[in-house]
Parts: sequence; structure tokens; C-alpha cells
Amino acid sequence: MSEALNIIKDETLTYHQELIALARLGEATDHTIVYSDEYYAGKAKGALCDLNEGGMPYRPRYICPDYELLFQKGCEFLELEPPKDLLEAVNVLEIFYTHVPSITTFPVYLGNLDTLLEPFVIKEDRSYAKKVLGLFLKQIDKTLTDSFVHANIGPEDSVTGRLLLELTEEMQLAIPNITLKYDPERTSDDFAMACVKCMLRTAKPSFANHRMFVSEWGERYAIASCYNGLKIGGGGFTLPRLRLYECSLDARSIDDFFEHELPKYIDLQLEYMDKRVKFLVEESSFFKHNFLVTEGFVKQENFTGMFGLVGLAECCNNLLGIRDNKKGFGMNEEATNLGLRIMDAIEKRVAEHEAPYCEAFGHRYRLHAQVGIDTDGMDDAPGTRIPIGAEPSILDQLEVNEKFHKYFPTGTGDIFKFEETYLKTPEAILPIIKGSLANGLRYFSGYLENNDVVRVTGYLVKKSEIEKLNKRQQSLNNVTVFGKGAQDGGHALDRRVQKQDDINRAC
Repeated sequence: MSEALNIIKDETLTYHQELIALARLGEATDHTIVYSDEYYAGKAKGALCDLNEGGMPYRPRYICPDYELLFQKGCEFLELEPPKDLLEAVNVLEIFYTHVPSITTFPVYLGNLDTLLEPFVIKEDRSYAKKVLGLFLKQIDKTLTDSFVHANIGPEDSVTGRLLLELTEEMQLAIPNITLKYDPERTSDDFAMACVKCMLRTAKPSFANHRMFVSEWGERYAIASCYNGLKIGGGGFTLPRLRLYECSLDARSIDDFFEHELPKYIDLQLEYMDKRVKFLVEESSFFKHNFLVTEGFVKQENFTGMFGLVGLAECCNNLLGIRDNKKGFGMNEEATNLGLRIMDAIEKRVAEHEAPYCEAFGHRYRLHAQVGIDTDGMDDAPGTRIPIGAEPSILDQLEVNEKFHKYFPTGTGDIFKFEETYLKTPEAILPIIKGSLANGLRYFSGYLENNDVVRVTGYLVKKSEIEKLNKRQQSLNNVTVFGKGAQDGGHALDRRVQKQDDINRAC
């Protein structure tokens, strides 16, 4: 009761944020699913983290509805007809979005907005279409108040895509997050450059390696939440994570880590995932009665479990006795190669595990480089990233990233903060993105150092909104508090500023 009282007394929370916090408190205190004593010991140690999913799941963590199907046949449950013009199209989407759940309570995937809306936009006067789309984006920002809400555009150029970029720059909104599905053979350089310029000023869109995602998921894939690759018409059952630094603390040697500690924690996380997935499918009502399932907007077989991890850099440095991050993972070939060995071991053991109810994926879970949470501090860098404060110049950093992104079909990425001079020469960035994606990079994000809208670990916040929390004022964006925590504890906004002189010297 004291925790509930603290929530309702917190003057920085809006009504809806209080409601969400109280619901999460209820989930956190339930223990319907019982795990092994070894699992609870690993969680207490900090080596295992359930990302506050709660003890009795009643909806999958991430859901990616088939919005094309919505436009084709409407929705019987919500009494929605297929839209016939742009105004009806955005109205149908706005209504539908409010009924798509997730771990955050908000939809984490809004669809490929340009391809969804293009047939309607091109029939309208451009200024009218822009006004409607602007109101649509404002509606999203003010009602789906969570930066894990994510839309996709591309890979082709379109009138709608251009209008969304124009509005994103003009409106300077943190919601929704946006990803460009980038393919150099399908995405024109002119459209890609428009995306680069928008990214610099607003921290979006990010660039996803379309060819890589298609090779793993097929053409019908979604980028959701932070940067999560998932199947359209499906999603992610669950996302726990290994905290690899903590997994390494009891290892007597590198060999002991590979022979005992790492396999133990992998298996314990798989135990958690199996029990949670079985409960969702067999016990909860979602896959039996929710209209998203009964009307075919999602199918249970298109969901998979996301096996997450953080802290690879700190794990490697600890095992090698490296105390200075600037001399460790990403800067030290021995530490980086150890990271590859660890990832090979994790990938192999997870791939050997037969997962329940993941039919579209051969009954296998898929790996995810988790972005971290606000309470991680400096012990666990997101996924396989080089720790903040130890980053080399962008080209050297990308060379390391390219080695690790192949392991994570359900998402990984890195973030680059650029100095203001890039506004004069944004064309210098596109070749870097092209080259890195061609060399195996999965996902690229960037923004300018003095932006108000910034990318924290994967989601977006406004620095001005963080300042409101510092003054004990309310922020409408549900994740501003995460951004404040990530900055206060992990210096998440203090990543290296990429300077043009560094790139010029490297080239």
C-alpha cells in the first residue's frame, strides 16, 4: 500500500501515468507463474531481468496488427468500415490504435504509414492532405503518449512519406518514433537525403537495413517500439534479458564462464520465457477472444519470444580484468573477439532450444539487443554497444557494430550524436549509412547535439520535458521519466559528439 500511496502522491505524474503505474504495481505483486528457485536466485543477483513484465501476463508484450487488412475489410468489433478517403483513413487508424495493447498499454506499431495512406493522399490537394496528416500526428502525440509508439516509412519514395518528413521537422514531436526501411536499390538518394536532414533535426527517422530484415522475416515485417524487428500480423510474446556483466561476476575464469555460468543463465531465461508464453496462449484470454485475433489482425503463430541481453561490453572487460572501458570492448581486439565468442555461444544455445507456440519461426526464439532501462546505471551498456564515454570515432564504432548486428533479428542498433556543422553538409552522412548497412549494420540512428528531441537508448524524449521533471512538473510523454533516469544514472545523452574533422581524417 505504501508503494501505491507513493504513486498517487507523485506530483510529476499525470492521471493516466498514475493509472498505468498502479496497474503495473498490481502486475508486479502477482506470482501466478512459479519459476525455479535457481531462477529467483539469478533474478535477485541481477543477472536475470524480466523488464517488469509482471507475474500473470494478459497480453503479449508487443503486437503488430495487419493494418492493411483493416483497410481492406474494416473491423466488425469496432464497427469500422474500410475507409474511402483520407479523413476516414486517419479516423479509422486513430480509433483502432486505442484498442491495440502492449506492455506499455499503448500500441508499439502504427503501420507503414506512407504505403497505408498514399492511395488516399494522392487523391487530395497537397495542402489539405498535409493539414489532415498534421492533425493525425498531433492526435498521436497527445493521446498515445509514449515514445515506444513507432511508425514505419519506405523503402520507396512517396508523397505521403515526404509530407510526414516535412511535418516531423515542423512539429518537433517526440511521438511517434519513425523508421525508414532503407534499401539503396529501392530508396532514392533524394528521399534518403530528406530522411537524413529530418533525422538530424528531430532524431528520426532511423535507418533500418531493409534487405537484412527481409532476409529474416520476409517483406511483411515491422519495426516496433525502440527498433524491434517483428512479423506483421504477429509480434513478441515476451522480452526478458540477461545482464551479462552480472552473469560474469561469479565466473572463476573465462572457461568457467562458458562452461557453467553462461549456459546456466541462458537456460534460466529460457525457462522464464517458456512458462510465460505457455500461460499467454493456454491460460489468458487474449489469443482466444481478443478481436485482434478473432478477426485475423494478428495470428498466434506469428509471435515469437525475444531473448534479450545487455552488458556485453562490461562482461568482456570484467572477464579480461580490464577496468578502463576506453581500453576494453570495442577498442581492444581481444575483448571484441571475446564478445563474438560469447554471442556465438548464446546464439547456438538459444537456437537449440525448442520454444512453445512459435510456429512461424520453427519453434525458436530470436535474439534481441535490449536498449537498457533507466535503473541500469553504468554497469550494463545497451545490447552490444560500446559504453558511453568510451566510444571511438564513428567509423571505428561502426566497424565494431557491424560485427554484432547479425545476431539480432528482433532488433539492435546504435546512436550517433553529430555536431551542428553537419547541418551545412548533411550529404556527408548518407555515404556512411550506405556503407555501414552494406557491411552488415542493421540499424542506424542519429541526431544533432543541440536538438530538443533526442534519442535516449532507443526511444525519443525532449530535453525540455526532462527539465520539467527536474523542476517537479508533469511531462505528457510517458517515457520522459525513463529518459531522465537514463541520463542521471547512465549519462545516456552524453555520448560522443561526432565531428566532421574526425571523419575527414579517417577518410
